[in-house]
Parts: sequence; structure tokens; C-alpha cells
Amino acid sequence: MSEFTGFTQTGLDFLQNVKIHNSRQWFAENRTIYDNQLVKPFRALVEELTPTMLQIDQWFETKPAIGKTLSRINRDTRFSKDKSLYRDRLWLTFKRPSKDWKESPCYFFEIDPEGYRYGLGYYRVPKQTMDIFRDEINQDHNKFLQAINCVKKPFELYGESYKRPLVKDLPPKIANWYNRKDLGVIASSNQIEDLFSKNLIQKLSKSFKQLIPLYDYLLKVEIIKNIPTL
Repeated sequence: MSEFTGFTQTGLDFLQNVKIHNSRQWFAENRTIYDNQLVKPFRALVEELTPTMLQIDQWFETKPAIGKTLSRINRDTRFSKDKSLYRDRLWLTFKRPSKDWKESPCYFFEIDPEGYRYGLGYYRVPKQTMDIFRDEINQDHNKFLQAINCVKKPFELYGESYKRPLVKDLPPKIANWYNRKDLGVIASSNQIEDLFSKNLIQKLSKSFKQLIPLYDYLLKVEIIKNIPTL
């Protein structure tokens, strides 16, 4: 197991330069920086966080590998207007294995040249999931409010909302979640120096554990969705 000692300015400079030199030749020439200053510390960070994450959910994928918990730097340009070959940001995720990566709520941590962000949520959550999420809210408002009570600063709710309320006269705190097309909570920081310290492990561990009530609520939605219909 590798010890996480922090990221480096060299690694962040590499991500900044990806924007400028987005070519296979440049990447090949600088591959060792990517491997040693980004992939290596990301793998170590996953390993250090794994005990905490398995306490949250014993079924989390925790293998410190690209395509498992670590993002790919290569972009899939087949269906995108943006034809740049490489991303200027990297991230890790902790989620249950699934055939469709959009199907599970996940914890995440992401860096780019300007800062970092972390939190819990979905990426392109299916409408079916949000419909079940709203059904659960309708069944017990108090239970939902208890679950989201953990969402305090520095976390903020994100996700696109419908222009018109789906249900009238909901309490504002509930309506703010209920009317989302997708959702998650995120904390962002431009304090680059945080990335250079091993204390990042404790910061993320504490923050991820803070969100356990919300994770458990979202996980219940997924369990309900996967119950076979007769």
C-alpha cells in the first residue's frame, strides 16, 4: 500500500498544459509526469480512503485502478462536439459496481488546475430514479428532512431544476430537492495548498461520513428501483 503524501504543483501544471498542448505527441512526451504526479497519488488516496468508504458501504468498488475508481484522462470524442483528446481534470469515485455507471449514487473527489471539489450524487441520473426519489419524499416528509439534515456547509445542492414546480405548496426546503431533474451535493475550494498535504485524507473522510444519511436515502431509492416487478 502506497502512502498518500499529497499532490504536487507539477501534477497540476500538467493538467493546465493539457489545455494548451492537447496532442498525442505532447502527452507521450510527458507521460511520466501524468503517471507519477497524478495517477500514483490518486491510487494512494483511494487506498487510504478505502477503510472509511467500506464502513459506509461494504459493496463499494475500491480497486485503485483507472476505469474502476479512477477516471480516464482520455476523452471519448465520438459523440462530443469537443474533440480535445485529453481532460484537464481527474477524479475518483466510490460507488457500487453497476453495468450502467449512471445507476448508482457515488462519492467523488475531483481536481483541476484551479482547485478541487468533492461530494455525493448522481451524474446524469435516470428519470426513473428521480421519480422513485420523489415518491419516497411524498411518503414521509420528515424522514426525508432527517436525511438531508447532514447537508451543511461547505456542501451545497446542485442539479438542474424544472422551470415549473412539479407539486404546488411543498415546503421550500423540500421543493428545492423535489423539483430537480438530477441532484447531488458538492463542496468546492480553490485552496490549492490543501491538495499538497496528506491531511486531505482526513478532510475527505470526515466529509464523506457526514453525508452518510443522504447516501443511505439514495441507496434505498436504488434498491426499490431494482425490485423485480410482477
